Amino acid sequence: MTAPIDPTGTSAWAELARLRDGFTPDLRAWFAADPDRVSALTFDLDDLRVDLSKNLVDAEIVAALVRLAEETGVAERYAAMRAGAHINTTEDRAVLHTALRRPAGAEPALVVDGQDVDADVQSVLEAMSAFAERVRSGEWQGVTGKKVTHVVNIGIGGSDLGPVMISTALQPYADAGIQARFVSNIDPTDLAQKTADLDPETTLFIVASKTFTTLETLTNARLARDWLWAGLAAAGAIDDTEDARTDAVAHHFVAVSTALEKVAEFGIDPVNAFGFWDWVGGRYSVDSAIGLSLVIEFGSKVFRDLLAGFYAVDEHVGSTPLAENVPVLMGLLNVWYVNFLGAQSHAVLPYAQQLSRFPAYLQQLTMESNGKSVRWDGSPVTTDTGEVFWGEPGTNGQHAFYQLIHQGTRLIPADFIAFVNPAYPLEDGGRDVHGLFLSNFLAQTKALAFGKTAEEVEAEGTTGALVAARTFAGNRPTTSIFAPALTPRVLGELIALYEHITFTQGTVWGINSFDQWGVELGKQLALQIAPAIEGDEDAIAAQDASTQALLEYYRTHRD
Repeated sequence: MTAPIDPTGTSAWAELARLRDGFTPDLRAWFAADPDRVSALTFDLDDLRVDLSKNLVDAEIVAALVRLAEETGVAERYAAMRAGAHINTTEDRAVLHTALRRPAGAEPALVVDGQDVDADVQSVLEAMSAFAERVRSGEWQGVTGKKVTHVVNIGIGGSDLGPVMISTALQPYADAGIQARFVSNIDPTDLAQKTADLDPETTLFIVASKTFTTLETLTNARLARDWLWAGLAAAGAIDDTEDARTDAVAHHFVAVSTALEKVAEFGIDPVNAFGFWDWVGGRYSVDSAIGLSLVIEFGSKVFRDLLAGFYAVDEHVGSTPLAENVPVLMGLLNVWYVNFLGAQSHAVLPYAQQLSRFPAYLQQLTMESNGKSVRWDGSPVTTDTGEVFWGEPGTNGQHAFYQLIHQGTRLIPADFIAFVNPAYPLEDGGRDVHGLFLSNFLAQTKALAFGKTAEEVEAEGTTGALVAARTFAGNRPTTSIFAPALTPRVLGELIALYEHITFTQGTVWGINSFDQWGVELGKQLALQIAPAIEGDEDAIAAQDASTQALLEYYRTHRD
């Protein structure tokens, strides 16, 4: 195991600390003094135009951040990851989500730990495409011979957040008359509401669990199976026999899992199980078999276009100098804000209703990856790590939390994402509504950057105490990401962009961005507490006083 480089011991870190001392950002003055600022800090990343010019950096700070990436080995670690080195040290695993989007026939072939990774990936993609086409064409039918009209993906975490985000984002591309729904929460409300208006005869369930042991997923899968059996029996579609129930499951359930024995025990034919590998982390898995629901909903071409977008960004990161490397630069900006300017959160604000689930997707990607307090060799971190990612689509957010970003006391860097062409062009009284929408996208970053001085407020006729209330300090950092349209390829580019931003930060901080031990303790304790919920006196006695009191409240008030 190669020990991580302590970023605080690098010369670049010392230089950044020096630049931070006495740092007074002045975007108005910087823009006025440097007519080339926008061109110097604007980059094209395949279909994405990324404008970093409204961030709180000058050329000297950017140069020092690039040296920090060099001194902490960002490029070298990225190359090691793509080559299959076991950079997930706590689980002794390769990290190869980038292999999921390598095109067929890519050279040189990727062989890791003696396994032909390319062949494995293409085999699963081909199996997914073939199965999806059977469902889309109507060849695959339910137990009563009816075509599938709804696919319900049952998963949680990475087995849910990615598929539901992409399904929402790419709705204009759904062309087979099949609607996807997603069940994740063990709260029975989730499954009950998602199936309330469905016909069991035309519903296909996908149970997504690598080990086929995930508590929430398997509980929901069993509930869905009961729902299927009850509905089919009530409609007279099946007899109340074991053989009939087994046949129904075979027609209405498939799995994304490698635990074939457990899949078979559930009643799913292992032929209809689509696998993935231990080198695919859950939050990096949407472009694996976890995306099966998406291939069914949109078709294999759309899915392949999505993968091509991922791959374009992978190639950019691997071949572009750090000073022009967009995901690396954005990751370094986050390090600057977190470690030198004290930012604790980061807003992602898509001006596209289709990306309504994108901030939630990024929450797992970023915070599960970089919410760590030890480095990849087990030693304590030497810096703050991670930040809270959050956001909502514009313009909704403008009427909710933008006040805090504009005039609050906290520094909140924000990424604004927008598209030139809408999925649904509409006019209001002859006026392009999307143009009006984008005027808000442009206005918000301008207002955050340049603010409004007291003199400008007074010039409008405002006097007295109201002047201060209507003054905007500006110098609130934003990044603007523009693309021609939200296509499958562009969506893949956006996802990969944030994957590699996250990777860059993790490497600088010396942490393993590919494990998630922090989520395990709560799961273990939940299994211990479950018997107490059910009234086991020994389990109740084993709990702390607060938990015992809450259990008593539950038992007293449960109907």
